[in-house]
Amino acid sequence: MSKLRIPHIASSEITPETVWLSRRKWLQQAGLGAAALGAGTLLPAWAMADSRATLPSQPNPQYWLSNKLTPEKDVSSYNNFYEFGTGKTDPVNYAGSLQTRPWTVSIEGEVARPRSFDIDDLLKLAPMEERIYRLRCVEAWSMVIPWSGYALATLLKQVEPTSKAKYVEFVTTVQPKAMPALNDQILDWPYVEALRIDEAMHPLTMLVFGVYGKLLPNQNGAPMRVAIPWKYGFKSGKSIVKIRLLEKMPLTSWVKAAPREYGFYANVNPNVPHPRWSQATERRIGDGIFSPRADTLMFNGYGDQVASLYTGMDLRENY
Repeated sequence: MSKLRIPHIASSEITPETVWLSRRKWLQQAGLGAAALGAGTLLPAWAMADSRATLPSQPNPQYWLSNKLTPEKDVSSYNNFYEFGTGKTDPVNYAGSLQTRPWTVSIEGEVARPRSFDIDDLLKLAPMEERIYRLRCVEAWSMVIPWSGYALATLLKQVEPTSKAKYVEFVTTVQPKAMPALNDQILDWPYVEALRIDEAMHPLTMLVFGVYGKLLPNQNGAPMRVAIPWKYGFKSGKSIVKIRLLEKMPLTSWVKAAPREYGFYANVNPNVPHPRWSQATERRIGDGIFSPRADTLMFNGYGDQVASLYTGMDLRENY
């Protein structure tokens, strides 16, 4: 496979390597919070920000986006996780009680070898890679985040998808005692997202276990989430407990709730406005509220890698 071509960004936006590497070394030497591998806590999530265990991972230059990284404090405190509330700070305020141990992920449906994986086995399934990805949300804001994990295809190959597997569905956890917004009827819980099988097997699609050199914080989808960098953020299910491989397209949560506003594919497309706002520009979180907005890139800048997946499709109709 040819090397992925990542869009060039001005050198002035690149985090100096010495700063990034020195920070990583400090984190590894500090060995912060191995106890964070245990069960959840009643403390708010922000109180655990410096007590999460480190997650050693090797930077993968093939997926190394040369943007200025979004500050870690913004990545961990400005989130969408509606099970904890619709406010951007609700997840960091309320996700501390999410129980992330014990945790199993079951894989079922159109596979030859259905099985369940313990989260610790998933952490050891493949070498951890660190990839810098853009995250683009449908509310017209974006981040640049150093995720740690490996390709989703690595896991799916373990269960041997059958020829009938056309879609991959992700089901997230439901913990009524930990998730105060489950009673708000924002969506029909549990949260469900899905991809076409070729999207799921694409090397850019990533199982994520960590961020900024540490295990994921609860508000970012601990202990495991997916990242699909050419799609809007709501496609990237958090705190996943079940993966189903299906023959027919499943009804995903946002399509079920608001089909006029959210389509199955959710590819970043600045030419298709949301019914209530434009998607043509974006605000980069961490740059300040008075910073100029940036133009939204088709497929979030990953068109060279993924545009061929949609050859012949009308991307205005299949939004």
